[in-house]
Amino acid sequence: MKKLILLLTILAITALNSQAQRPYSIVIKGGHVIDPKNNINGLMDVAIEPATTAGNGLPAQEARIALIAKNIDTAMAVQVVHAKGMYVTPGLIDVHAHVFYGPHRENYLSNGSVAVVPDGHTFKAGVTTVVDAGGAGYKSFALFKKNIIDLSQTRVLSLLNIVGEGMRGGAYEQNLNDMDVQRAVDTALAYKEHVVGFKLAHFTAPDWTPIQRITEAGRKANMPVMIDFGGGRLSIEELFTKYLRPGDIYTHVYTELARRDPVVDFETRKLKPFVLDAQKRGIVFDVGFGSGSFDFRQAIPAIKAGFYPNTMGTDLHTSSIVGSMKDELNMMSIFLAMGMNIQDIIKAATWGSAQAIKREELGNLSAGGIADIAILSMRQGKFGFRDIAGNRQGGTQKFECEITIKGGRIVYDLNAIAGTPVAK
Repeated sequence: MKKLILLLTILAITALNSQAQRPYSIVIKGGHVIDPKNNINGLMDVAIEPATTAGNGLPAQEARIALIAKNIDTAMAVQVVHAKGMYVTPGLIDVHAHVFYGPHRENYLSNGSVAVVPDGHTFKAGVTTVVDAGGAGYKSFALFKKNIIDLSQTRVLSLLNIVGEGMRGGAYEQNLNDMDVQRAVDTALAYKEHVVGFKLAHFTAPDWTPIQRITEAGRKANMPVMIDFGGGRLSIEELFTKYLRPGDIYTHVYTELARRDPVVDFETRKLKPFVLDAQKRGIVFDVGFGSGSFDFRQAIPAIKAGFYPNTMGTDLHTSSIVGSMKDELNMMSIFLAMGMNIQDIIKAATWGSAQAIKREELGNLSAGGIADIAILSMRQGKFGFRDIAGNRQGGTQKFECEITIKGGRIVYDLNAIAGTPVAK
């Protein structure tokens, strides 16, 4: 018996040493890699380095991409993930989500129960990074960090609301006295590891003051701003030409509501020419689908005119999840059905989004970069997609997430591709 225990111990130590000597923790084999930053679009293998171990109570560093090559020896990896017939992309980035979840229904999207806890909705859609779009303001950001950012496996960033109370809805978001530029800037800079810009939303009066306040904050902090243009029916042409800088973000771009100035003319059904000019000047256009902000009558003419979104923000919250939006991949599938090509869709959901929030360490598969990866399959069949008005668009393809890897660790595996077969 003692000899058997000794033998098993030796075998276990040998196996551990063998694994320790392998330079890669994971090799993703035979997938179609799409990495827009590095102009990769073809069959490649991806190797991931092992994560560094923590010491002295310090957190371990996230694992990095080791190598992308045509044929990486699987014997050099502790684990092999076979991705033949699948797309391998950088981890998806949702630049417009609402994840400041809390117990207060009346608080809407700021510590309120209409927002969602991120981890249950991100990884299953290939998303490794979300940006909370205005849920927290300078008064509530510390609570948001404590309750959501610090407790989430998903990488959670923030577009800080110019309103101190954040996105509490109603009169709170109409309060010009709570749009304090300096306090917003001070908070953003104090938490610059997590804050990537500023957000304005839901202001309904025909008044440029909130735009002036938030763009001033953006200039002072050297951060982009995201504008939800509310219901004042002010001119988007004036917004684009007079107020927004290159790098600033206009969200809910395909909204068709009478109270908002649209990108596609209501009567002619043509894309307004100054919109493409604004995009060429560097203004970033975000989908911001949500539960009330995406209409095929705006999106289809825009796509046909060559006006593609720069970023694929979902406007993730309870209502949009159970409505037409559903998740990042369903929204990407909608754009595929409208004629946008796979490479441009992936770019908007990865590298384009990383550039928009000025976090260029994300959204790519560069050697040495953070190992955030989505492995996606493409389902073939007859599918239907809806906009928020109930209009239907058919499609024959649909993205589905097989595996999500965050910082080198598999955090979601739909079909147990990375699992160990049970011995028979």
